Amino acid sequence: MEVKLASSYGFCFGVKRAIEIAETHKNAATMGPLIHNKSEINRLKDDFNIGLYESIDEVKEGDTVIIRTHGIPRNDRKELKSKNVEIINATCPFVTTPQQIVKKMTAENYHIIIFGDIDHPEVKGVMSYGDDNVTVVANIEELEKIVFKHNEKFATVAQTTKKKEEYLQIVNYLILRHKIVCVFNTICDATFENQDAARALSKEVDVMIVIGGKTSSNTKQLYSICEENVESYLVEDENDLKKEWFEGKKLCGVTAGASTPDWIIKNIIEQLKKY
Repeated sequence: MEVKLASSYGFCFGVKRAIEIAETHKNAATMGPLIHNKSEINRLKDDFNIGLYESIDEVKEGDTVIIRTHGIPRNDRKELKSKNVEIINATCPFVTTPQQIVKKMTAENYHIIIFGDIDHPEVKGVMSYGDDNVTVVANIEELEKIVFKHNEKFATVAQTTKKKEEYLQIVNYLILRHKIVCVFNTICDATFENQDAARALSKEVDVMIVIGGKTSSNTKQLYSICEENVESYLVEDENDLKKEWFEGKKLCGVTAGASTPDWIIKNIIEQLKKY
């Protein structure tokens, strides 16, 4: 069986940057998981003694706190500053952008529509820069159920790892029904590239392996895209692979989420080549 990698996959700019920041601040701790990959978090813990705060209450005066790639709510950042700690900001710049857009457009009295998962840490952070005039929708069906005032002004942003096709549905629905709709494309370029590459590869292979954390939004999006075209499996490391998946298969495609380190991808490819 041949193994073929997608033309674009794995670590994005924001994740690479966050890991480099963590590696240069040994003995610090992150506010929430730095990225959505348990294996890489464990490596940072073992090699650089990077700890993990589950809540702000755990933070003590004098600590060094690294803000996760997904960012944190605005009030949490204020509370951290009040504790007299060193704050290292590893928030992805692509996540900072929708935060600032929501802050600006809220000040201009726009109703903010966020396309994303309301329980995702990135979305929670973005929401915090607005006020009560913020609505989060996970899909077009949720948006269709909401009754808005027709004279409202709207501004839209998207969770950085969402599918562009689904965001366009949200945007088109608003534009057709309201006079003033400001649209901001906040889905990051790396997400576009990885999704397009995964879609193309999944159309030419017999089976697809998607590598990444099972709580990772962008990895789940990749899996969803691949599954539309071919038998696909989502794995976190080589231990999740099952030999029977590849029986009778001649070409196996591989892609990986933005939080998946190269060493995990390499281990999986080596295992696949043994089948």
